Amino acid sequence: MQIDFKNFEIKNIFPKTGFEQKVLQFLQNWFSDSETVSVQTSGSTGIPKVFEIEKSRMLHSAKMTCDFLGLKEGDSALLCLPVQYISGKMMLVRAIERKLKIIISEPSSAPEISENVEFCAMTPLQVQNSLDDIHLIKNLIIGGAAVSENLKSQLTSNIQHPTSNKIFETYGMSETLSHIALKQISPVQEDYFTIFNDVEISVDERNCLKIFAPKLNPEILQTNDIVELMHFDSAQCDKKQFKFLGRFDNVINSGGVKIFAEELESLVKKYVTQDLVFIGKPDEILGEKLVLVIEGKDASTSLSMTEIKSKIYNLEFPSKFHIPKEILFLEKFPRAENGKVLRKEILKLI
Repeated sequence: MQIDFKNFEIKNIFPKTGFEQKVLQFLQNWFSDSETVSVQTSGSTGIPKVFEIEKSRMLHSAKMTCDFLGLKEGDSALLCLPVQYISGKMMLVRAIERKLKIIISEPSSAPEISENVEFCAMTPLQVQNSLDDIHLIKNLIIGGAAVSENLKSQLTSNIQHPTSNKIFETYGMSETLSHIALKQISPVQEDYFTIFNDVEISVDERNCLKIFAPKLNPEILQTNDIVELMHFDSAQCDKKQFKFLGRFDNVINSGGVKIFAEELESLVKKYVTQDLVFIGKPDEILGEKLVLVIEGKDASTSLSMTEIKSKIYNLEFPSKFHIPKEILFLEKFPRAENGKVLRKEILKLI
């Protein structure tokens, strides 16, 4: 099913699948007299909840993304994300705001990409399973979970991908109505996220990011994301950028040394293809013992467990405290529906 919002009439939509019916239900709600839309959080960082968002704020968010990417009326987009979450809803709102032609594709871990489009949003797992077709997307944004170093490497080395096409990693949450910053992965690989216009950022005493985006949310949003701010001379540059270091919740305190799990994961993922996480396992002496958990079974990997351990222990870690005290394999990581790894559930399992 395709919807052209340049010439849109809701009476001309005839859904054939359950997902297309959900798209129609959202559009009926959007064009109703209600001033708000119900949005469900993924539950990856807490208990799933439903809250109401003003349509006017969603339109502001859509405009920010479309302006940043240079999308224009009549451009094509691909929707392959569930519409019960903010990510899928915002794809439709961007299409409405910018009068795009949107192709509706059933959400799956390997979405169908059958023609060239100017814009698409996908999860890392969807991108991983669609590498042969990514070149058909001119502006691709990846969100819902962190983009692994291995996936970044595959995207940057994909010789089929036109250099004029751009791939971005997103930063955002349901409370910011999808993302408020993008970081380019390809063809240029950036270290810092660039904030959208009308968004202000700062940090608290923990160096955790604070977001003030009054057009998206009337409150100052305090995150648990530890960041490093990039400072520019305001007379020469109006860019606002930050580097994500890790979540405060995931900081591991081992023997009094604070360790950023995400920082170590980025290091190891350059050399190990499987998905993995660093966990702080309760320990009587250290407080938390640094444990590396790798997804998969020993028998299912290309290298034996002994070879993988040898490879990891030979890496150049920041210090001896950052070397995992234990390496475990878990056949399948528990994940939220949007693909985010559930670290607390992994800790319970190990």
